[in-house]
Parts: sequence; C-alpha cells; structure tokens
Amino acid sequence: MPTVEHDEETVERLEQLQVEDESYDEIITELINIYEAEELTMFHGGDEY
Repeated sequence: MPTVEHDEETVERLEQLQVEDESYDEIITELINIYEAEELTMFHGGDEY
C-alpha cells in the first residue's frame, strides 16, 4: 500500500471531520465515495435533457 503524506492544514481539516475514533483512512474513503456518488449523479442527470 502506498504511503500518503498530509500537510498540516489537511490534517487539521480531517480532524474537524473526524467522528469518535474514525481513522483518517476511513474519512478519506468516505469523502471519495461521496465524490464518486455525486459525479455519477451529475453524469446521469445530464442524460435527461
């Protein structure tokens, strides 16, 4: 697995999103899933025109 380094500002933002004992990996995975879901919704939304 590759190593990813986060700058101080990113860590601070992740800490603000953290719920209980949630790891940074879990937060990032959730953000990626949200991004992909929104992208899919936007892609399909354009098909209706």
